[in-house]
Amino acid sequence: MATATAGRRSTYPYWFLIPGGLIFTVFFLVPSVMAFYFSLTRWTLFDQEFIGLDNYVQFFREPALASGLTHTLIYALVTSGLKVVLGMALAILLTGPIIGRGFMRSVAFFPVLVSTIGVGLTFQVLMHPTKGIINQALAVIGIDGPAWLVDPSWALLSVALVDVWQGVGLATVIYMAGILTIPGEYFEAAKMDGASAWHRFRHVTLPLAKPATISVIILSLIGGLRKFDLIWAMTKGGPGFTSDVMASVVYKQYQAGFYGLSTAGNVVLFLLVILIVLPLFWLVNRKEES
Repeated sequence: MATATAGRRSTYPYWFLIPGGLIFTVFFLVPSVMAFYFSLTRWTLFDQEFIGLDNYVQFFREPALASGLTHTLIYALVTSGLKVVLGMALAILLTGPIIGRGFMRSVAFFPVLVSTIGVGLTFQVLMHPTKGIINQALAVIGIDGPAWLVDPSWALLSVALVDVWQGVGLATVIYMAGILTIPGEYFEAAKMDGASAWHRFRHVTLPLAKPATISVIILSLIGGLRKFDLIWAMTKGGPGFTSDVMASVVYKQYQAGFYGLSTAGNVVLFLLVILIVLPLFWLVNRKEES
């Protein structure tokens, strides 16, 4: 009797894994395996033909792929870098003794809650080269604003800046959580030793907020590499192909009816995210442990 009870106690916690395991299997594992299979076929809603790696060969011969891959990497680096810098700066400001701190925290996080499509369409109007409020405001102070979304040299950067505006609130919250867990005694001891605000930031806040920095970098990189909705709402990959990223290239292939080819593109994008994020995560954790 005692042995049976001990056996039940030792196996009981594994039952908690079943709901999560089922959800993971049904909504991630099965679709992923099916995507890998269908990327090896030429398929429609009614039939399919196994063609091996032909979709991948054709995808890598796609003229827009090279520029789309470059744009994806640039977009991910710009957005993640700015979110780290601005998120840390805002978090330091919003954890300090400022007036209306609670209200300012709400304002900083509000853009995260707004629909991405709504943000894209709104900034499409605001960034109009002649009628947009942004260029009109710049003209008041004597600055000739660029043609944000119609100039090939500005289009991708313009969308990236809007992405940062919308997403920096989440980075700020993560940094605030990290900074507020730092014991106040460390800052008091640094003050007593005569450390300036810069030295307190450099030697106390920055190293002890490292877990928050890691989270912001990884989340921002994943989001940047996978970004589609904001880019499609604002530029649809234009003008020309100057703001096309991997996700928009894949979507255009799907629109053209190349379902197997677009599935192969999704697999390539998935592997790209894995190949960038996992080594980075491993490297950062290794340095933290050492």
